[in-house]
Parts: sequence; C-alpha cells; structure tokens
Amino acid sequence: MTEPAVPAASVPDPTPATRTAEAPQRLDPARSVCLLIGVDAYNGSANDGLEKLNSVKHNLARLREVFLDQDIGGFPEGRVITVPNPAQASDITDAVEEAGTRAEDTLIVYYAGHGLLGTDQRLYLTLPKSRLGRPAGWMDTRHLRGAIEQSSARRVVLILDCCFSGKWIQDEGESYSAPDSAELALSTLTQLDAGTYTLASTAHNRLSHAPDPENCSAFTGALVDVLGKGDTKSGEVLTLGEVFRLVKKTMSTMSLPERQEPRAKDENGLSTLGFVRNAAKRPLPEPAPLPEPAPALPPGRLRRRLLVTLAAGLAVGVALGFAAPPTWDRLHPPAHQKARGDCSSRAALLDHSDALDKQEVDNEPVTGLSGLAFAPGRHGTAYAIADNEPGRIFPVDIGTPEALRPRAQRATTLRTANGGDFGRWFDGEALAVEKGGKTALVAAETGPAIRRFNLTTGRQVGPDLPLPKDFRTWPDGGAVAGRTIESLALTPSGKHLYVGLESPLAQDGDDRGEGLLRIQRYTGTPGGDYVPDRQYAYRTDEGLSLVELVAVDDDRLLALERQYAVGLGNAIRVKDLSLPPTAVDVTGTKSLYDLAADVFVPHSLLFDLRECPAGSPGEVTLKGTQPNPLLGNVEGMALGGTLGDGPYRGRRSLLMVVDDNRSEQQITRFYSLAVRL
Repeated sequence: MTEPAVPAASVPDPTPATRTAEAPQRLDPARSVCLLIGVDAYNGSANDGLEKLNSVKHNLARLREVFLDQDIGGFPEGRVITVPNPAQASDITDAVEEAGTRAEDTLIVYYAGHGLLGTDQRLYLTLPKSRLGRPAGWMDTRHLRGAIEQSSARRVVLILDCCFSGKWIQDEGESYSAPDSAELALSTLTQLDAGTYTLASTAHNRLSHAPDPENCSAFTGALVDVLGKGDTKSGEVLTLGEVFRLVKKTMSTMSLPERQEPRAKDENGLSTLGFVRNAAKRPLPEPAPLPEPAPALPPGRLRRRLLVTLAAGLAVGVALGFAAPPTWDRLHPPAHQKARGDCSSRAALLDHSDALDKQEVDNEPVTGLSGLAFAPGRHGTAYAIADNEPGRIFPVDIGTPEALRPRAQRATTLRTANGGDFGRWFDGEALAVEKGGKTALVAAETGPAIRRFNLTTGRQVGPDLPLPKDFRTWPDGGAVAGRTIESLALTPSGKHLYVGLESPLAQDGDDRGEGLLRIQRYTGTPGGDYVPDRQYAYRTDEGLSLVELVAVDDDRLLALERQYAVGLGNAIRVKDLSLPPTAVDVTGTKSLYDLAADVFVPHSLLFDLRECPAGSPGEVTLKGTQPNPLLGNVEGMALGGTLGDGPYRGRRSLLMVVDDNRSEQQITRFYSLAVRL
C-alpha cells in the first residue's frame, strides 16, 4: 500500500481567518480523566521478543507533568492516571472502563508501545509478554474500542503512539471531512455532546520511531513540546486541531530513519474543542510597585550609600553563587497538593502517616514492623509484628482510612507455652489473626516455623504447624536462610491458610530474574489444626521478592512484592492472584524451573506504589534515595473493610506499613489505599 498524498483523516490547519474572537469551548479538567498507558518492558526471547522501549517511561512522565500543570492541562492530581506495563489486555480494558465511569466531561486515553498488524490486517497493541508471531498474546484493538464505547463521558480523545497507529483511523471507515468555511466550522460548536477525536502517531503502513531511549519517542516528544511551549500565534486556548497542526509541523523538521507523519480523525467537530491552555500565553508576574523616591542626599553621602549597596549586592551574589533569575514556575508556584489520588485504575492513595516513626510505648521502640493483620470484622485496630528480638505484637489504632492517625498500644511479647523466652533471632515476619480475635498465627523466619499465640498472654498455644520439608533450610530443605517464610494469609472463612516464601527454593531458582516461588495452602479450622494440602507456583516480577499475602476470599489473594537496590531505592508492587480449583497443584514437583507458563498462578498488577501521587515537594518526608518519596521498605499489608462514602465508595481499604529496620535512615510509615477488587 502506498501512503496517500493527503492524510485521509487529517483536519485542516486553523488559520487566523477561521478563528473567532471568543476563546473556544474547553474541556473541563475537574470533570475529565486522563488515562496514560505505556508498555516499555518486553520479556520475550531473543528469537521472538520485542525490543524494549525505554522512551515510553519518559512519555508517561512528561505527559503527566503537562496535564497536571495548572497553567496548561489543569487536571487535578487524582484525574491523571498512569498504567505502566499492564500485564494483560483486561488490565487495559478495566482501566479504560473505570476511567470512563469517572469522566463526565472528557475521557483522554493515551497508549504508547509496540503496535503490530495481524494477518487480518487489523491493528493490535502489545503487552509485556507479547511476542512476534504469537497473536494470542496481543491486544485486539476492538476490545479497546468496546471499552471506550462504554464511557459515560461526553467526548473521548484517543492518542496512539505506536507503529501502524493510523490503522485505527482507517478501520473506522470514512474519515471526517472538515468544513471549508468559517461559518460551517463555527456551526459544529453546538454539536459537542458526543464524539471521538483520534490522534495517531503515524500512518496505517508506517513505523513510529523512538530514536533516543533517554528521551520521549518522536511523536510524544513533539506533542509534549507543543503542549509545554504553546504557540505565540494562537489564542489563550489550543484546540485539538491546532495541537495536531503544530505536532505535524514539529515532526516535519525531525531527522528520523524514515518519514513519520501523524494522522488525526475528528468526529462531530471536536477539532475546535479547547484542549489545553496555551503555554505561550502564560500570565506574566505582576510587577512590584515602585518604591517611593528617597530624599536627595548630599554627593558625599550618596557616594558612600552606593558603595555600601554595591558591596552588599556582591556579598549576596557570592553567597548564592550568582544564581540565575527565578524561572516562571518559581514566580507562580502551583497550589499545594496532598499526597493523595489514583495510583492506577484500581487503586488510590487515601493517606499516609509517619506518626509512629522512632516512637516508644512504655519505653519499648515501635520499630521493625514487618507484618500487619486485622482481627476478622474489626478494622479500627491493626496488629503489627516486630521482626526484632524479642518477638512482639503491637496493637495499633489506625484512625480511619481517609485520615490515618496510628497510635500504638503496649506490645505483647511472644513466649513459649510455659512462659519462657524464645531467645535471639525469633524474627517474626508475618501474622494472621484468627476468628474471635483471641489467637494469632505467626511466621518466624528463623527455623522457619509457624506458631499459634494467645494475643493477651503472648504464650504459644499448641504445637508448631507442620511445614513441607522443602520449606526448611539447608541441609534439611531447599529454603534460603534468612529468606524463608515471609507471609501468612487466613481466608475470611478461616478454612484456608496461605503461606508464602520470600525467595525461591534452591531447586526452583529464577527465570531471567523472575523468582519462581511456592505458595503453600493449608486447610483447617480457626484455633484448630491446619494441614498442608495444595501448593501453587507463583512467578514474581524481575528482581522482586514476595513479602506479604492477604486473602480476599478462599481462592483469591493479594501479593506484595518488594525490591531494594543501593543508590536506586525501592520497588513496591501489589498483585491480584487467582487460585481457582483448576489451578495446578505443584506439591511433589521437584523443580519449578522450565515448567510451562500455565502452571503458574495467574495474576495482574493492582498498583505500583511508585505511581502513587506524592503531592507537592516536601509533602512526603524523604530519607535516602527513592524514585518516589512515598517508597520505603514496605513489608506488611492488611485488607480492611468496604468504604461507605466518598469518591471511592464501594472499594476495600488496604493498610500497609514500612519496616524501618531500626535505622535512622529509614521511616516507619503507614499507608491507606482504596482498592477495587
């Protein structure tokens, strides 16, 4: 196929003759949602893998900045949502549907990643595990189209930055033909109640380029440049049509391996819709009032005054290193923003608190909090286990999910059945409170062991729970010393207990950095015996460990994965796991290495803590290096009740805690989130 001389979907460039004196009608950011989806990490093999797209990370970050800029996009913090590396197609459609229910005015959907053409010549989007020649792992754009069509928004703006993205427009059939006259163009302003404006990075038969992995891709770079700088020849607001014209002009000057020309399709006159404020027309700062003229001084005194003033000015200049004049942003600081809002389409940060950092209760430090649990049906007080000696459980009153006010009560020390001391290195890492709230199951990494304790006396009740032989450390089993049992989860019914290992067994290993872990299920009754019955294979993200599990119901879990890299900081992700009766039981399987993909538990990303909004600078205390000041050594997690009101009504609350490792360089921090399950 040859490229048409005139883009079939393009709209005419606005000219001064077609502009009106009045500013165009603009979308309402407070009633709109901007959903930014990007895939940069592809993990196929060398033969059928897709090249990683580091530029996509920059695309999401820069677009988020522009849309949140109150003098350009003007979106509130919680209405710009990023979805990096969605694991499966349903993660994208779920995110679009969720955003579509919240958007009353305009829904903006952006996707960046590899685009592929199928044998049916349709456009397909890719996911981290997509492979060349394996269409089963691609996302059919018809599913995305269906999710968009369910939106309750008045209008939709779809932006695609991928190879062959113009195919979306071509598949729509006949493209929009713009009016030739100003009168006809103006008439469309009365028809803005419905429609979609599509902006594609390239033609239906052309590639999209990302020549510099340290910067945005070519198309998104041009888009960010246009939105961020504006146009001196345009009005106070840039319309969608003007943005398209400027992006097209910018890309025409780029030096690329081959020609790349964006395409656009307009439905119902949306090219005249005001998209963003024109950054080139930012208001200038109000000039400071001129001081009252000072009375004239005699020449001698005047000379001395000038010398003193000049000396003072030089001193200030030296002290400040002759700093450059303040930028426009410093003169017009944005409004203060709280660390709250959407982390993904399924999770939102409600609050965080460092109130218990380096605090004491009855002269005992509240530190090393490594596991969290609520008593069934009681969500006002959480139980937190400390992983330092002696083993202790702190009851913590948390306040409310929307306003965390953590306050620790006196700890209960864990003791043997006869009241003796467990000695050093008890290393309690996880706990699960049983029905009735009188006893708790506790996992100790040293041993390892799972024991039941009375929450009032702290004494062990009954014998240790039986452990699979392989869960013990060498030479008795394959577990790595110090990285054994890190998570426990009791189902709400009390029927099942799930036990997770932090790291793979020696015989299981990892697959290109992804940990191949075992999750052991027990069946029993609260306060009674729990017996191992099934074992599941679970694959973590590259380089991450499993540090906590919580049960949604008998066959569904949330998993907390964590990583720390010196000089880079932490990665904290929460996954949604499904364990249907058809899930493969790997009990007795000698090694998980090289097993088929469908043996492993299916899961999806619920949220990445790095994507949660940290608010204005200084809103979140930062110690050390972190990609987001909210991040830390998160080790504990507990699922709370259903939120009864507010913007996230109907979601479940989720409580998390950072283990400060008794270090002055780390912070004991609690988080409260609203999650859609």
